[in-house]
Amino acid sequence: MVIAVIISVVLAIVVIALAVHLLSLKSEMRKLKKELALTRDKNYNRQLTVSLIDKDFSALATELNKNLDYQKQMKLQSERAERNLKQSVSDIAHDLRTPLTVIKGNLQMLEGEEKLSERGMEYLRVCSEKSEAMKQMADEFFELSVLESDSTETTLSKVNITNLLMQFIADNEAVIRSCRLNPDVIFPEKTVFAQADEQLLMRMFSNLLNNIVKYAEHDFTIALETEDNKCRVSFSNPVNSGNIDVEHLFDRTYRADKSRHGTSAGLGLYIVKLLAEKQDAEVDAKLENNVLKISIALNIT
Repeated sequence: MVIAVIISVVLAIVVIALAVHLLSLKSEMRKLKKELALTRDKNYNRQLTVSLIDKDFSALATELNKNLDYQKQMKLQSERAERNLKQSVSDIAHDLRTPLTVIKGNLQMLEGEEKLSERGMEYLRVCSEKSEAMKQMADEFFELSVLESDSTETTLSKVNITNLLMQFIADNEAVIRSCRLNPDVIFPEKTVFAQADEQLLMRMFSNLLNNIVKYAEHDFTIALETEDNKCRVSFSNPVNSGNIDVEHLFDRTYRADKSRHGTSAGLGLYIVKLLAEKQDAEVDAKLENNVLKISIALNIT
């Protein structure tokens, strides 16, 4: 009888000890989980520690720390490689722009020569087109590298979107006419104001117009409209819908026709997206009835 009581007491103590140990393990696991979440979500930079005296659990924490250190090193190497790549792209684009400007200038001087044969003039025309295409590519890559490396906050102000868009259309009237395009311009009755940066907006409008010039054949539409607490500026034109992938239209280096030898690197709409993000704005594209509509949504003041 006494032995049975002793055994029962010992078993009870063992069970209690195991329960305490199990609770301690669960507590340490919750702690490790929290530490790992902080490391992932908030770049929490410190070693994981355990207070439980358990050889296996301590070994687990050690291995986790080794993996965290390895991941941090890989992240630093990746960020350094990305910065170096961006800097290289910027340097290459910058170095290309100067000689291309000189080449273009010399080609323009040759165009005034009277002794060139008809065949020579054709060669000159092709060279001028290709040098202009290379310069546009270099300009796009340089602008992209500057945008992606610029981490400064953009200061937004109250901008008269109606006047700004009218000014943009007037400034580009010669370009539109030279391409034999017929714009349909739509404005609301009331003047529209929004939170934006004028220079960044002008760059966005310019990229969207360049897209129109490259792909529109006759007509296109520029519209300004308001909806709820936003205003929307849209550029639309008829397209061959079989070549358009709307979901990837704002991806880097996307081209609607990959076989086409275009005059740019395909960065224009990707740059529009980056400029929109700097102004807390949104861009989207819709394809309906073979008409592509690209819109910028800005916050109304």
